[in-house]
Amino acid sequence: MNGGPDTATDVESLLRAEAPQVLGALVRRFGRFDIAEDAVQEALLAASRTWPADGVPENPRSWLIRVGYRRMVDLLRSDQARRRREREAGMAELAMQEPDRRRGPVQEADDGLTLLLLCCHPALSPASQVALTLRAVGGLTTAEIAHAHGTAEATLGTRISRAKQQLARAGARFTAPTADDRHSRMTAVMRVLYLIFNEGYTASAGDELARVDLTGEAIRLTRMLGDTAPDDAEVTGLLALMLLTESRRAARIGDDGALVPLDEQDRTLWNRDLIREGTRLIDGVWSRRATGPYQLQAAIAALHAAAATPERTDWPQIAMLYLWLERLTPTAPVRLSRVVAVAQAYGPARGMALLDDLDRRHGLAQDPLTRQRERAVRAHLLQMTGDAAAATTLYREAAALTGNQVERRYLLDEADRLT
Repeated sequence: MNGGPDTATDVESLLRAEAPQVLGALVRRFGRFDIAEDAVQEALLAASRTWPADGVPENPRSWLIRVGYRRMVDLLRSDQARRRREREAGMAELAMQEPDRRRGPVQEADDGLTLLLLCCHPALSPASQVALTLRAVGGLTTAEIAHAHGTAEATLGTRISRAKQQLARAGARFTAPTADDRHSRMTAVMRVLYLIFNEGYTASAGDELARVDLTGEAIRLTRMLGDTAPDDAEVTGLLALMLLTESRRAARIGDDGALVPLDEQDRTLWNRDLIREGTRLIDGVWSRRATGPYQLQAAIAALHAAAATPERTDWPQIAMLYLWLERLTPTAPVRLSRVVAVAQAYGPARGMALLDDLDRRHGLAQDPLTRQRERAVRAHLLQMTGDAAAATTLYREAAALTGNQVERRYLLDEADRLT
């Protein structure tokens, strides 16, 4: 045992980071996603019970894989109807017992990224691909995934269970995408990474505004995805977007733990290295003929990063890019973001008129993805036009709709300042 993390919290963080790699190793070896996930959960449980008291092993991943392998052997052997699985289990057990035949836990190909491709198997619907990957690779709870999808927790739980069953029936294996399904699988993977990053940047629940483990993992996997597809402008745009957004993280929370909105942030705290890299990436692909939604969002983030002060932000250009983005991806969050940009560029009255029109035509106030933020944006616009009473009510409504305690405190503070 080593002298690494020894508190329950430290162990939990380590297990969260290792779980996707361990799951990937087991699925790669056995080809059974459904049983492998059960085996990993038991290995994680065993570690959470023993490591805080005994110390963390020298190689935590190897420890977890070894325990997971043993559990997989037990699970597969119990299935007497499938002799092929018994043979696979016996081979895996033998490989673990004989050091010269043992396959090392660290592979040249990243198991987390390989697991992403498996979760985006063409046998699954796009919604199931996203949900399963968030659960298996991102480590999100069912409730967090439901928030990201704007749907009910029970619905997501059923979807994840069915996705595992579909993979088992399809005999899914760790294989590279074919030329025919590459585009669809890459699109699904990018969407998954985007959602993982967003959940990490502003957690849907809890006492912390952000979850650095998720943003860091999303960036890491997107870098690796980019290495496999260096000519894919959208993958490059996605990485640029993440880096430019993450560059502002240190300025989003004040010394008192309160949320700091973009126009009040200390821009000297922004990470200039991330800004330079993100800007270089988006500049490198912007001139290409096809421009996708991740490139557009990265271009918007680059305009924010280029402004030395809030007053120097090119809001008319940002509003135009959001209009372009809305035509490509006409979603409620994009429409609401365009409202904010229009209000900043042309005044709160014009922003409110646009918000009323979009809400009337698309129901932003009722959409699960925007019902909380729609109230916060409307409250801010009302505050800018001098209607403090109405703004106060909406700030409180928005606060009641978020599970993130930092965001809730910010909204309640805004309401209190107006009373």
